Amino acid sequence: MGTFITCAVTGGADTVSRHPRIPVTPREIADAAISAAKAGAAIVHLHARDPQTGQQSRDPELFAEIVSLIRDSNTDVIINVSCGMAGDLVLTETPEKELAGPGTDLLGPIERLQHLDRLCRDPKLKPEICTLDCGSMNFGDGDLVYLAPGTYLRPMAKHIRSLGIKPELEVFELGHLAFVKKMFAEGLLEGAPLIQFCLGIPGGAPAEPFVLDAFKQLAPAESTWSAFAIGRDELRFVPLAVGQGGNVRVGLEDNLYLDKGVFADNDTLVERAVGLIRGMGGSVLSASETRQKLGLEKPRA
Repeated sequence: MGTFITCAVTGGADTVSRHPRIPVTPREIADAAISAAKAGAAIVHLHARDPQTGQQSRDPELFAEIVSLIRDSNTDVIINVSCGMAGDLVLTETPEKELAGPGTDLLGPIERLQHLDRLCRDPKLKPEICTLDCGSMNFGDGDLVYLAPGTYLRPMAKHIRSLGIKPELEVFELGHLAFVKKMFAEGLLEGAPLIQFCLGIPGGAPAEPFVLDAFKQLAPAESTWSAFAIGRDELRFVPLAVGQGGNVRVGLEDNLYLDKGVFADNDTLVERAVGLIRGMGGSVLSASETRQKLGLEKPRA
């Protein structure tokens, strides 16, 4: 059947100070996505960053510029836009005085999708896929909590469906995967599920082979799934996921290094994943082949 590779090119974490080549501007992010596609990625997963500060941004016009630059390049790649923003609650040390502290960024469910609405106003910019983080969780062992309760996920799923975008259902622990099944049972999601197993994030499921197996066992039988682990486990999990019949994700959002002490770039991480897959006797799917596998339509020019 073959394996598709997703490249998560920049993410939203504060990694700019930790890596000299994190893509920040729309042009840098678009160029990174194009290079990843040429290296073998069928899908690019996009966040936007503030060009001045390097921090994550949910500005719809930044997303529009990034997607426009990619599409104008005539690079055949599937665009997957992040919707995992505006759910950050940073707790204070004095909750009796004030609950939410600096860094908190919270919006209602439909407001979190403003950038999707902007992209869908122009057929050329409409993404084929967007992410939906399927539950709340602690991020790390500090004061950050990501909030995505069922009362938010249900209207978000409905709105994404109304836009005609396929959701990539991000699951960080088994309870999230159970809620995915519940949303399908309630008719909120339709079609064959596309699920991303997100492993190794502090506060979520650990990056262990038996955990990957548990996720696979609990996922709906008709699912197409992909998996990634962060940091030094990213490349280790490529053959593990492929061996279980899944697809893979790499990129600077999840891992900054190609080898110990050697900074990676998105295209070099994709190239390494391609080599690992082919070294197992597998094949790497193109964007066109991945669209066919996922039932996606190629965007209008």
